[in-house]
Amino acid sequence: MKTRYLALVTAGCLVLAGAARADAPAAPDTAGTDTPPEAQISDAAHAERLIASQVGLVNFTSPGFHRGTVRHIVMFRFLPVITDDQRAEVVRRFMALRQISRRNDGSPVIASIETGAQMSGEGLDEGLQQAFVVTFNSEGDRNYYVGRPVVTDPAYFDPAHEAFRKFAAPFIISTLVFDYAVPSAQPQHKAPVQTGRLRVPQQQG
Repeated sequence: MKTRYLALVTAGCLVLAGAARADAPAAPDTAGTDTPPEAQISDAAHAERLIASQVGLVNFTSPGFHRGTVRHIVMFRFLPVITDDQRAEVVRRFMALRQISRRNDGSPVIASIETGAQMSGEGLDEGLQQAFVVTFNSEGDRNYYVGRPVVTDPAYFDPAHEAFRKFAAPFIISTLVFDYAVPSAQPQHKAPVQTGRLRVPQQQG
């Protein structure tokens, strides 16, 4: 009985230790360096890698892969000792990606970028200071732009974005990224209604 009790206590301690590691603050962003160890890759990244392996990187990063508007929201928390000039240069280089992020054939990757400094007084900003909203015309464009940790072959990700990440990493403490697909605004037409010989489409709304 005593042996069983000790085994249960030990197992409980291991579970609690695992939970503590899972809830620990994330390490500073190192996205511009080598690919992070597998243990640091999120479930979402693993899921995207699985899709990439199933469809192949050529398709996964092509402009036609899952066409539709995709928003890519990025928020930075800067190093406390960063100067105004350094912060402005990080922002300038990020905004320049709209023009310099190109595929091998010269076609643009990014549809638009906007940015702004944190100005909310709600106290829920978690210390994040600068936000960027990057818009893509497909998931394939987003995949090509983002690259690591999902796409690790340099032949299939944006070298301009990779260079920016390496430049910005020393100035940034933490990064938050959130992507979502914008629902299509096209109306869904219903089948026309039969009224005698005339076919009258149903009114929407």
